[in-house]
Amino acid sequence: MAATVRQAGVMLRTLGSGMGSVRAYGLQDVRRALDVCAQDPVTNVFVAARIKESGLIGTRGPLFGYESGSEHALCWCAANVVPVAASPRAIGALAGKVVRRRATASSIFGPADQVLDLWSRLEPRWGTPREVRENQLVLTMQELPSTLGVDIDERVRVARPEELDLVVPAAAAMFTEEIGYPPYHGSSNAYRRAVAGLIEQGHTLVRVEDGQVVFKADLGSVALGCAQVQGVWVHPDWRGRGMAAPAMAAVVEHTIRQVVPVVTLYVNDFNTPAVATYRRVGFVQTGTFATVLL
Repeated sequence: MAATVRQAGVMLRTLGSGMGSVRAYGLQDVRRALDVCAQDPVTNVFVAARIKESGLIGTRGPLFGYESGSEHALCWCAANVVPVAASPRAIGALAGKVVRRRATASSIFGPADQVLDLWSRLEPRWGTPREVRENQLVLTMQELPSTLGVDIDERVRVARPEELDLVVPAAAAMFTEEIGYPPYHGSSNAYRRAVAGLIEQGHTLVRVEDGQVVFKADLGSVALGCAQVQGVWVHPDWRGRGMAAPAMAAVVEHTIRQVVPVVTLYVNDFNTPAVATYRRVGFVQTGTFATVLL
């Protein structure tokens, strides 16, 4: 997989080759960090949402900031490592901090050029990844699907807190299919709390038939007027029935009417059925992400 990254034209670089200063951001830096994210709200909604949720209070530096003159960049470093507005020079400086987070990181994702550059610096220290997905389409829409003539599945609705036991198996199945391993080993308590948190915020939408979730999608990150949809899943028994596009249209319709005016998601380029579904709903490509699964 290392060869694949190099073939993409990303040259291996040494850690710490950037100029400028890097430091852990805290409470006093929230506004500064959100301003950096706001340069491209769609691309940076994940990090912006994590900043707003945490307030950067009482944490061990999950967010690093790079500053050099008028240039500011960020890198979120938790289970997910996500660069924001980082030039090659900023990536070089940030990599020296990121490399110390190997024990907690499970993936690197974000704008493809930034992720592949960062990975080229980390790979010699972190070793072979499980997979590198170099071309993930960032898809976005601001128009109501109903105004585009797209059918809306009226049975898709916001999940209720008492439906947690129905939603958890669907969420776990989606994660396992997408990532290749289950979302937890042993106790499911932490995972259930995460799923419950989305439900309590009104950020999980489902269609339930005969006491079983047959469609699910989450608004995993909401910030800066954008919502990033994640965890889209159709029960295997219901695939191939034309459910996905009307159900996704319902998610977008609800989000734009009730939550925020811009909806975005990213999808693997090789997942042609999903790409076709999203395009039928009205999504258009606005960027390219990459993900390194560790």
